[in-house]
Amino acid sequence: MGILNVTPDSFSDGGKYTDVDHALSRAQELVSAGADILDIGGESSRPGAEPLPEKEERARVLPVLKAIRLEFSVPISVDTVKASVAGAALESGADMINDISGLRFDAKMARVVRDFDVPVVIMHIRGTPKNMQKNPVYKNLPGEILDFLDESRQMALQAGISRDKIIVDPGIGFGKLWFQNYQILGELAALKMLQSPILIGPSRKSFLGKVLNIAPDLRVEGTLVANAIGILNGANIIRVHDVKEAKKAAQIADMFAGKMAELQHRQPACVNI
Repeated sequence: MGILNVTPDSFSDGGKYTDVDHALSRAQELVSAGADILDIGGESSRPGAEPLPEKEERARVLPVLKAIRLEFSVPISVDTVKASVAGAALESGADMINDISGLRFDAKMARVVRDFDVPVVIMHIRGTPKNMQKNPVYKNLPGEILDFLDESRQMALQAGISRDKIIVDPGIGFGKLWFQNYQILGELAALKMLQSPILIGPSRKSFLGKVLNIAPDLRVEGTLVANAIGILNGANIIRVHDVKEAKKAAQIADMFAGKMAELQHRQPACVNI
């Protein structure tokens, strides 16, 4: 999943693709690099971000979405927490919704997704982007993420969203201390209990910078390692800025994960004699 932020204030690439021409050019780069999905976001969710008025988010997202839909057949996801924006995006050609609130910020979101019968990413977050990093304390991080996502998943099912349309995301960087994001990657397999595809988004995030001490756009190698760890622990979709590099690394990680699963399957069962 290639990231296309049409925001002036995203943490890594804010301001680069705010007009249609630049956004279209970036979409071409992502598709040419091998993106299987484009994820368009019009509202920054960086730590401390203020909520964006609906009208402004629509003005940022819809012109870019319509232009990309005319040019490319690649599936398009729209990253939004607003049901009205999601509905307008789906009417304009979007194929799925990426909701960082896990259907929690807008009670109408689940119904919109159901009515259009499209896939939805439900993500774990503690609080809101504005306050999520103020006190991210957990007694049992993996368990609390699992419980949150299971509740959101049940909300989706009760609203009439098909089970096979639900994708779960542990929310790396959203209401977590930097070291907790490494724990999430290491224990990602716990989310398999939900029986939904798993999406991760470690791309260029600050937990990598905490270790590497480098700017976001220099964190490509760190991102590739994080993606690989995620894939080996069960991730099915990786949300990235650097598609070309991520695609190659993912192919190797996929191969290794597949071979390990094959070897485990071939192992004879232990028999007590």
